[in-house]
Amino acid sequence: MFISKEQSDRDSATGYRMTVEVLGTVLGTAIQGQIVGKVYEPCVPNSFQNQSMESVNGSQDLEALTNMRQAYMIAAGVICAIYILCAIILSLGVQEKRDSCELLSDQPISFWQGLKLVMSHGPYIKLITGFLFTSLAFMLLEGNFALFLKYTLQHREHFQNVLLVIMISATLTVPFWQWFLTRFGKKTAVYFGISSVIPFLIVAGVLKINLIVTYIVAVAAGLSVAAAFLLPWSMLPDVIDDFVLKNPDSPGHEAIFFSFYVFFTKFASGVSLGISTLSLDFAGYQSRSCDQPDSVNVTLKLLVCAAPILMILIGLLLFKLYPIDEEKRKENKKALQLIRDADRDSDSDSIELASNV
Repeated sequence: MFISKEQSDRDSATGYRMTVEVLGTVLGTAIQGQIVGKVYEPCVPNSFQNQSMESVNGSQDLEALTNMRQAYMIAAGVICAIYILCAIILSLGVQEKRDSCELLSDQPISFWQGLKLVMSHGPYIKLITGFLFTSLAFMLLEGNFALFLKYTLQHREHFQNVLLVIMISATLTVPFWQWFLTRFGKKTAVYFGISSVIPFLIVAGVLKINLIVTYIVAVAAGLSVAAAFLLPWSMLPDVIDDFVLKNPDSPGHEAIFFSFYVFFTKFASGVSLGISTLSLDFAGYQSRSCDQPDSVNVTLKLLVCAAPILMILIGLLLFKLYPIDEEKRKENKKALQLIRDADRDSDSDSIELASNV
């Protein structure tokens, strides 16, 4: 938000940022999936389903369980090391600078007053609500897709590779969506980008697809994941510009805008986890079972296909109500530029007057 006052510069910076963010997710998926996926995970045969867990655990291969535990620890250690390295680079490589001395002279208002102003801004409410539903859709899809591959589609040995294909596809298509939004507008990009996964989810939920079609669905899902990553964050600065124009006497609330945006992302993640856990438990999911009952497969289809489609449609409807289209965005850009030019002329006159004195 603070890297530039030009909308095109901010959009470009957001595109780079989300490309790197998705690339980091690819790295995490590759490390976790490939290290853990190479280790055989023993499953409980169906003949043991009616026995107690103690007797089942006593009959399992303890060496295989130990290897699985070590694989998870190694993957966690590598990811933690990368996390620390990135934190060091950020701390040492980025310096904060004040934008201008005007912020020091402004009369500060309390956090609660700022929160009330932000939460009463209509475009922001519509944007974060639509963002909440689309985020929930992709959280449900991503959180249950591995189980869907292992049990419903019976691609047990390939699930980590399919997940990796999704994230690689997302990384490669972020620049495409960056070009698309600059060419056709952000709201149009939202409609096409986020909804592009719906036909493929319908195919995955209705048909018994083979491994090749599964990879095609994964590529399509990555295309839509990239749009879901990039577009809401690209639209947020436009909302802040609109807020600044409508509340010129209340600057400095960008942190509230961003923090609640992140909060809704985490909220969607928690809701997704709760829905998935309760639904699978109610359907009779057996942890580490070689096969699952039909009720679990039906539930996974609902969690991976039907529920995300419904959430996406609700989110797109809310984005339809979002009032900042390309025409409005250009109007706000022009109005902000006029204000900045007027402030610049005022500062120049003040400096000239001071020099004359």
